[in-house]
Amino acid sequence: MHGRVRDGADRDPLYALCIAVLAGLAVFALATELFPYHSSNDDEAVYLLQAAMLLEGQLELHAGDLAGAFRPWFFVEDGGRLYPKYSPVPAAMYAVSMAFFDEPRVTLAAVAAGNAALTYVLGSMVFDRRVGAVAAAVFAASPMALLTSSVFLPYAPTTLLNLVFAVAYLRGDRDGRLRDAVLAGVAIGLAFFARPYTAVLFAAPFICHACWSILRSVRRAEGRPRRLRSLPNPARRNALTAAVGLAFVGVTLAYNARITGSPLVFPYEAFAPRDGPGFGTREILDHSIEYTPALALETNGYALWYLTTRWFTAGPIGSIAALAGLGLALWRWQPVPLDRWRGSAPSADSASVDSSDGRTAGLLLAGLLVTVPLGNLAFWGNFNVLAGMTDPTTGLVSRFGPFYHFDVLVPLSIFAGFGLVAGWRRLRDGAIRDRFAASRSPRTVRSVVLAALVASTLVVGVATVALLSAPIERNAAHTDRFESAYEPFEERDLENALVFQPTPYGQWQNHPFQSLRNDPDLDGAVVYALDGPPERDFAVLDAYSDREYYRYTYRGEWTAVPDDPVVPKLEPLSIRQGESLAGETVVGVPDRVDRAVVRLENESGATATSRIDDPGNSIAVEWALESGADESTATARLAATENATIPLDPTDEVVLEITLVQFDGATFTYRQAAPVRATDDGIRVVWPPERTSCALVTDCDREGTYLPDRPDTHREWESFETRLEPRG
Repeated sequence: MHGRVRDGADRDPLYALCIAVLAGLAVFALATELFPYHSSNDDEAVYLLQAAMLLEGQLELHAGDLAGAFRPWFFVEDGGRLYPKYSPVPAAMYAVSMAFFDEPRVTLAAVAAGNAALTYVLGSMVFDRRVGAVAAAVFAASPMALLTSSVFLPYAPTTLLNLVFAVAYLRGDRDGRLRDAVLAGVAIGLAFFARPYTAVLFAAPFICHACWSILRSVRRAEGRPRRLRSLPNPARRNALTAAVGLAFVGVTLAYNARITGSPLVFPYEAFAPRDGPGFGTREILDHSIEYTPALALETNGYALWYLTTRWFTAGPIGSIAALAGLGLALWRWQPVPLDRWRGSAPSADSASVDSSDGRTAGLLLAGLLVTVPLGNLAFWGNFNVLAGMTDPTTGLVSRFGPFYHFDVLVPLSIFAGFGLVAGWRRLRDGAIRDRFAASRSPRTVRSVVLAALVASTLVVGVATVALLSAPIERNAAHTDRFESAYEPFEERDLENALVFQPTPYGQWQNHPFQSLRNDPDLDGAVVYALDGPPERDFAVLDAYSDREYYRYTYRGEWTAVPDDPVVPKLEPLSIRQGESLAGETVVGVPDRVDRAVVRLENESGATATSRIDDPGNSIAVEWALESGADESTATARLAATENATIPLDPTDEVVLEITLVQFDGATFTYRQAAPVRATDDGIRVVWPPERTSCALVTDCDREGTYLPDRPDTHREWESFETRLEPRG
């Protein structure tokens, strides 16, 4: 029997290795299949662009006067340079696999495997290898670990650094080796550089233990003769960890000074000064709230509830197992006489909670269940991920879980593993089996125990799959919309192109179109620029005068909810130029239209109008653009209409609206808008114009984008043709 036990214990590291590899493969599969165009969390693009910049030796982008046209999401604009609000550490981790494999998702898989493996190591240190293997499986199977690790966000990578620190610190505390102390300092220093607040919350229990260890060792040393005194090992070891960690704090401050100009101003603070931890007014961009302790308690209460019931392995079942395991461990870790700790070593098949080293490690990990939730009370990001606090099916929490509590998954998994293993051992070896065996044969007993194990595994597996299916479906809906949105780029091979992008969420690149990213030098095979004011658009065209031009747009409304799909369009652009340009716009007219109002307008609001009574099945409006008497001036006018001329600024936008009015007052408006610039050589126009057709309103933005090659998107009578040619 003992031989079989030892053989099972020896296989546990192999089981853990398989679990870690499977965790990495599962994350890689999710990253490639569920998130081929990245997720609905646009922060991913920040880290990927930052990784590409690091590979080019850049900490910032240099766009000069065109910074507004190339500003990526969550980048700070400062005098023509653009830098990300996030630390470069997670991006550097992604850059490694980009450099070696040309695929950053390899890092995602490696991080997921590493976190599972380190959870095994910690579980083995606290209890035993069997518990460690089960804990690794629990961690790897949790919905939050799977989905959050499958996207390019900093939470799983930072947890990897924190876990390396924890393992190194605990080994150093157990064995007294200084090399473990150095590794612990490097890991927590990098974690601080990556996410300072997260690292501090994780390190807090270990810092308290280090201080206590130093104080205890110094007091013991005071009783020795002076000639035998030396700096105790705990003091030397923890001082070394602190020194190395603080060196990375110095690196962090130096990075701040290089990027923001002040060592104490972090880039995220330069982006949004009121976005960090704290209470009171919290604000980022146009979003702000009064974040009070009461709101913090409510917010984090929901976050922890969703974590334990929806985002941990098997939901409430796994959480109950973790609670039971924690309670059992704390009961066994009660203070006992010193000679008990020096008793015989536990067998490999028994939970080694009677080890002082395991007790210390377990209490420190249990401390994370206090420091991480308490620290998150002061961070309003937990409010933002919830959307509606009482609705776990909306907001980022519905797709990735309460990821600011990602570190909590590790102690939860370890204590859940202990609870499950302890329960299994109780069932196998305890009085229940003895009573059952008294009336049954040994073969029957083994069969029943095996059946109970299989049944419990199935229950846990089914519960986890059920929890995982809903967020996968929500993320898949976003992926389907991205797949539709990027279809024109899949159908056309762009080379040496300049593409103007729409701005559904304001003047930000990669928000939401993360896959349409520029190279760090802003001069790749395809350059993406934000569609903006005419003056800036012409400046971008001048800067990339040797490229082919395109406008990317879509019909529909892009919102945070992917229910309404969009119909995309990638339209070639050209520059029409001449001293005088003649235009004609022909639109379709339905029945029962009483009249039409034609309106020509410039960007500053000057207008020229005309009226058409009793139009037929179509209306043809002639208009013209002409150079002015002075250089770099121009006018626009409606042809065949007296006093229907408007002046144009040197760079302007010309809008033509044709509004159809029915007898009952209902309206339908065709609208076209084109950037215009007057030069010494004549007039330049970006062509074709942006065209929309809107019912009841004159401007419905991209919901009314006209798609001439998609008749299914408009009415049978609806047609919109326009031309512009130089006059002979």
